[in-house]
Amino acid sequence: MSSYKTYTDDQLLELLKGNDDEAFTEIYGRYAETLYRFAWNILEEEEECRDAVQDVFVWFWENRGRLHVTVLKYYLLAAVKYKLVRTIQKSKRKDEILSARPAIASSFVEDTTELNELKAIIRQFTETLPPRAKEIFHLSRDEYLTNREIAAKLHISEKTVENQITISLKKLRRTLGHLSFWTIFM
Repeated sequence: MSSYKTYTDDQLLELLKGNDDEAFTEIYGRYAETLYRFAWNILEEEEECRDAVQDVFVWFWENRGRLHVTVLKYYLLAAVKYKLVRTIQKSKRKDEILSARPAIASSFVEDTTELNELKAIIRQFTETLPPRAKEIFHLSRDEYLTNREIAAKLHISEKTVENQITISLKKLRRTLGHLSFWTIFM
């Protein structure tokens, strides 16, 4: 058995998509502590932090075949961040958490606004795509189907699906332009 510690994140992601649970274990080992510390800096409550990180990793495993990850560390940090937003919104300690950390409060408000703006831009963008490209983009990004699943559903080749997604993402990146932060996650 080879050591997964020597594998790059990209290699681990490819193995993970093939249901390799040892690759998942290595990813968890690499990033769980970092994600926990990130959550701790915001929530300062052990159980909530552990739950947030655990929920992200459970979701990550369950959706392993549908992931579109560019940089694994940033992807996981963003996932935890949005999990924390939902946790804080539902928390009885919401006012306490946000009042103790004004910078975090304003960051969460800004992030929510930016995220809503980004979603609106992407919705507008998809409306400009040709019908087949729009359908492929929707199946990939909204329904999280793999290229193979999309190809089978639409009775087209996987290569056609891949090409259409690549073209659509290039157009989207141009559309986003000044929002370069978001292109990291595309």
